Amino acid sequence: MNRARRNARGFSLIELVIVVVIIAIIGAIAIPKMSRGAQGAGDSATIQDLAVLRSATDLYNSEHPSAQLSAATTVAGVTNALTLYSDAFGNTSATKTAACIYGPYLRAFPVLQVGTNKNAAGALTVTGPAGTSSYHAE
Repeated sequence: MNRARRNARGFSLIELVIVVVIIAIIGAIAIPKMSRGAQGAGDSATIQDLAVLRSATDLYNSEHPSAQLSAATTVAGVTNALTLYSDAFGNTSATKTAACIYGPYLRAFPVLQVGTNKNAAGALTVTGPAGTSSYHAE
């Protein structure tokens, strides 16, 4: 009998249950942290995209003092001004010419990282009263 017990190999049911409970506890701690990390990554990417847009707009405005981008500029106007070549007066061209020597300041508008329009490329503009907005795709 003693020899048979010594040769028995494997885990008891109690040992297996304890291991499963430990794995479940670790999973319950780790999964919420990972999902919050994904949301934080989207927020960070959006902040970086806004910084890139701000830099491109500032550079455009410094090179075009007579044709600056403003809140009154249309979405299509902003898209063309930042993604195409332009001259000193803000006229745009798809190719670089003798007159259109400035730009492009962006290769394309960044993809939205968060919100209801996630993964869409374009511009989001505030067009209505206090907090209402509309989405315009390129």
